[in-house]
Amino acid sequence: MADFVGDAMRLHHVGYVVKDIDAAAEQYKLLGFSEGERHEIPEQHIVAMTFRAGNGWMELIQPTDLQGPIAAFMAKRGEGVHHVAYEVDDIVATLAELTARGVQLIDFEPRSGAHGWRIAFIHPKSCFGVLTELVQVVE
Repeated sequence: MADFVGDAMRLHHVGYVVKDIDAAAEQYKLLGFSEGERHEIPEQHIVAMTFRAGNGWMELIQPTDLQGPIAAFMAKRGEGVHHVAYEVDDIVATLAELTARGVQLIDFEPRSGAHGWRIAFIHPKSCFGVLTELVQVVE
């Protein structure tokens, strides 16, 4: 597996947690973003909306379960940046390598995200307080 420097891990998207995804989407349209793609992700208790941003994406996330982890995050920190995501070629191999390096993970196995992307999260303790997502784009 490639080392995690340079182009081996590419910025994929930045996720923002919001109370009202429709109002937030309208605000981002005023900034020049085109129509977003809405994704209901029941297993994560969210609705997400993704917008193209150059070669990457911007993602809005609204909790659908007031007792779920995204709602808890928003209650503690308010609306704003939730995570930064990096694209990897092989998420299973990347998770194995990070585990071997002693990186603290939230997900040891990938799960399904918006667009059918395979995703997994690295614990903020391993990324200086930033929740970090890994994404493998599945065509």
